[in-house]
Amino acid sequence: MAPDVIGGPSFGPFAGLLSSTIEVIIELVLTSKNVFIEKKSFAELSAYLNRIVPFLKEINRKNINDSTPWENVIEILNRQTVEARQLISECSKKNKVYLLLSCRSISKRIENITREISRALSCIPLASLDISSGIKEEIVQLIDSMRTAEFKTAIAEEEILEKIESGMQQRNVDRSYANKLFVSIAEAVGVSTESSALRREFEEFKNEIDNARLRKDQAEALQMDQIIALLERADAATSRQEKEKKYFTKRKSLGNQPLEPLLSFYCPITREVMTDPVETPSGHTFERCAIEKWLAEGNLCPMTSTPLNNTMLRPNKTLRQSIEEWKDRNTMITIASLKLKLSSTKEEEVLNCLEQLRDICEQREIHREWVIMEDYIPNLIKLLGLKSRDIRNLVLEVLCVLAKDGDDTKERIAEADSALESIVHSLGRRIGERKSAVALLLELSNCKSVQESIGKVQGCILLLVTMSSCDDNKAAKDARDVLENISFSDDNVILMAKANYFKYLLQRLSSGSSDVKFRMAKTLGEMELTDHNKSSLFEEGVLDSLLSLLSHGEIEVKQAGVKALLNLSSLPKNGQEMIRKGVMRPLLDTLYRHTSSQSLRELVAATITKLAFSASIETQVSLFDADEDIYELFSLVNVNGPAVQQSILQAFCAMCKSPSAASVKAKLAQCSAVQVLVQFFEHGNSNVRSDAVKLFCCLIENGDEAMIQEHVDQKFIEILLKIIKTSEDEEEIACAMGIISHLPQSPQVSEWLFAAEGLPVFSRFLPEVKHKSSCKLQLVENAVGALCHFTVSINQQTQRVAGLVPKLVRLLDLGTSLTKKRAAVCLAQLSENSQTLSRPIPRRNRLWCFSPSQVELCPVHRGICTLETSFCLVEAGAVGPLVRVLGDPDPGACEASLDALLTLIKDEKLQSGAKVLAEENAIPSMIKLLGSPSPELQQKVLNSLERIFRLLEYKQMYESSAQMPLVDLTQRGTSNIKSLAAKVLAQLNVLHDQSSFF
Repeated sequence: MAPDVIGGPSFGPFAGLLSSTIEVIIELVLTSKNVFIEKKSFAELSAYLNRIVPFLKEINRKNINDSTPWENVIEILNRQTVEARQLISECSKKNKVYLLLSCRSISKRIENITREISRALSCIPLASLDISSGIKEEIVQLIDSMRTAEFKTAIAEEEILEKIESGMQQRNVDRSYANKLFVSIAEAVGVSTESSALRREFEEFKNEIDNARLRKDQAEALQMDQIIALLERADAATSRQEKEKKYFTKRKSLGNQPLEPLLSFYCPITREVMTDPVETPSGHTFERCAIEKWLAEGNLCPMTSTPLNNTMLRPNKTLRQSIEEWKDRNTMITIASLKLKLSSTKEEEVLNCLEQLRDICEQREIHREWVIMEDYIPNLIKLLGLKSRDIRNLVLEVLCVLAKDGDDTKERIAEADSALESIVHSLGRRIGERKSAVALLLELSNCKSVQESIGKVQGCILLLVTMSSCDDNKAAKDARDVLENISFSDDNVILMAKANYFKYLLQRLSSGSSDVKFRMAKTLGEMELTDHNKSSLFEEGVLDSLLSLLSHGEIEVKQAGVKALLNLSSLPKNGQEMIRKGVMRPLLDTLYRHTSSQSLRELVAATITKLAFSASIETQVSLFDADEDIYELFSLVNVNGPAVQQSILQAFCAMCKSPSAASVKAKLAQCSAVQVLVQFFEHGNSNVRSDAVKLFCCLIENGDEAMIQEHVDQKFIEILLKIIKTSEDEEEIACAMGIISHLPQSPQVSEWLFAAEGLPVFSRFLPEVKHKSSCKLQLVENAVGALCHFTVSINQQTQRVAGLVPKLVRLLDLGTSLTKKRAAVCLAQLSENSQTLSRPIPRRNRLWCFSPSQVELCPVHRGICTLETSFCLVEAGAVGPLVRVLGDPDPGACEASLDALLTLIKDEKLQSGAKVLAEENAIPSMIKLLGSPSPELQQKVLNSLERIFRLLEYKQMYESSAQMPLVDLTQRGTSNIKSLAAKVLAQLNVLHDQSSFF
């Protein structure tokens, strides 16, 4: 810009002076940006100067013939630019604290400079200048603005100055006031609040005051000395060693005995030592509150009996200072003398000493400082190890008061031998002591250097978490505040989480860096969480944070997120919420794409398994969005390691037990799942094989026989029997027998089972009925189901079944409904051939006296029946147990039992069989089954009753009990049932046998 200033025609000395002035103004505009203080005011001045420059440049280009009117303008401008340059230099170089404390005078100087420049500009003969009217108008406005400009100290700086003035007036401000004031000053001038930086700045400030004395600016130096005296009370202004040296020098000069107060210290009204003495015009001094009350009651001066009012009272600063010095002297001596009493063996004396010490510490901050310098802290910490609860409690209270003194004191307490450990021990004691201990810890935790130490004390965080939910609101809040103060540390946050306090872990998981999120998620994944923990974490929003980790670019972070989801998904309602929030898509994508990280795929697969279990118990939750997901997921079972294979198989097993089982089974059938699973029956990994067997069992249960028909051969049977014989997994054994029980019944299957010696294998599980565990009961159910294959056809091999009949009969009373059903099926199949197996009675020899003894005939088959030869239900004692099964709540068990009983009245056995059924009270039970919800069962009962009621004896015996159930069926049954019921009613003569109504 300089060439532009100087360029153009030169008109002698005047033009040169004006050019120099312009250069100086431009320099001021640039350098004003470097000031430490009053930046806003300097920026405003700079803006004014910037507006002057174009005008002066324009003047410099004109032919000014008469420079006389300009001499005064140039003189004022030069003088003010020199002043401004000096001010900017001072505000850019001097100590920042000094500048802040001088900011009012700096603002005033800026204002004076601005107004003087305005006065200089007003001296310009604008009317005679050959410049545009627009420029003239702008200069007039600028002159007016600068003339009325007011520069005030910034609000923040003004507040600091007011605090300094208040502190100087009070004279007795405490150290915390000075500390806060010093920090405010540092923040205002942009200085670090670290102790070393503050102390360095304070020393530079004092050097600046010394320079003021050298300049013989005594008024400024005196004012600054008062400010120094105020700020010296701050911790950062004076080192610990300097304070202790000053204290002990003074204390040693006082003697050992407290002094009695002077008579002048007493108030004539209260007869007590004054704290705020005020003086009357007559020279008498009183306690302020006492004399004000005295006068408010209409009394005259107590000493002169003259009229007196409050406005005539003046503070007696000299006396007040003397009283304070006397109090300080006695307090110093008292503090020094109490220390020895703390080591007394008398509990009462120690308690009195602690109470006195507490009261002294609560009075003034300076008292606490003296107690600390007398090195009380180690002695107090030792007292925390005493058995006396009262002493420990008082010690905690004293330490808590001391801890308010500042970070230096907090550090001293924390550094004392076993201090934090002793305080933490008190957290586990009775409520009074716990409250005092947590209050002390809260004070200590406000110091950054102590926070880390607190978290490292064994058991501290656990005790704090426990207290955070206690009944005492104050103690609970203090505990939560301590936890917040020490939550800066990731280690502490993890310890809190392990103590069931997840607030800060969730915060970090939501907004921390990648490393922090990884660590928090890893913690969640590895923790042993209760169901309550898992539920609470979801209520507090953990899911969204974990879902975001699934899209993270780093494998380790993604893996930590998946592991945490896996841990949390074991609670079904959490798993259902995950599915609703769309967790399956990123999980499936990870499983398909991250082939390089087997551990990640294993975690993802395990998580999908948990989600499948969650979905299996909730009808409104669907695990997959599309059929393709089912096909793709199952396809992975062939290309992954055992862990992933196992998880996928378990997931599909859960889905095959879900409300959408039929759909899932159909999809698996389409992708040749049966063939894959059959191959897995010989898998080298026993866990994978076991899960394949379980899934296969789920698939064929209530499934299409054709789906498995092509895979069933002798080898298939042998493989299953091998699994049953060798496996140590009872559920796998139960499922293997379940597969066999669901195989289509045919002579071929029976033959393969006999050839593979399956009968003794299945038989050995029948005694397990004694056990009540679900797995044991399932073993029995499926073992009996497998045995059904041995009762289908009759050949010599089946004779071996006879030994099992008593066990089957026993199961009718002891087994589950399914066991009873399958046992009844076995017995029914055996009973179907009893008539042909029953031996006819041999003809009697004519020499009857030499014939064998009379043979007992079977009441049903009218021949010779034995359990071993004819499998007769009567001989086996099965009729009674079968009748009892008719009362089972499961219609399937009832129907199978009925089928077995009906073999007794089949064909020509009606008369003899009906008699046996009547004797065993079976017919009333059959009548009750008319109320069954199963139409198939109702139909079988009606058909059997129709046959039985052909016999007049039983028709008459049961017609009254059968009538109402039959009538009910004619009203609410299916059309077929109504017709059958009407037919029986006709037999009972309730309806005409030619009726066609039904």
